Amino acid sequence: MTTHPQRTDYPYLHPITTRWHDNDIYGHINNVTYYAYFDSAVNSYLIAEGGLDIHQGEQVAFVVSSGCDYFAPIAFPDAIEVGVRVAKLGNSSVHYELAVFKAGTAEACAAGRFVHVFVERASNRSCPIPERVRSALERLRVS
Repeated sequence: MTTHPQRTDYPYLHPITTRWHDNDIYGHINNVTYYAYFDSAVNSYLIAEGGLDIHQGEQVAFVVSSGCDYFAPIAFPDAIEVGVRVAKLGNSSVHYELAVFKAGTAEACAAGRFVHVFVERASNRSCPIPERVRSALERLRVS
């Protein structure tokens, strides 16, 4: 029985090239950098598949909760992929589950989660997830 998430558990995989400055003094990717990878993977998907306009759109998504568990180190110059899936889709919020894989490997090096809340840019108040974004998120939903 495997305890770490598997590549096949994620309907979307986003490739990321690690950078020299991602490494910390211990010679591996610093723990806080994983959150930037998660953010990049999710927002790349929302922009490309959901049409989210991060610069001019009426709605934006704020991270309100996050966490990560680490299983195996990664380091520059590893090529990685971030798996993204949706665990819960509410009216104005979405709960993501993410995993970091070395390119070509089946088992995750780390598994994370975060919650986005969609808000109206002008008022900073929560709002329903835009329909095109919701449709894109539905494609990542797992039961």
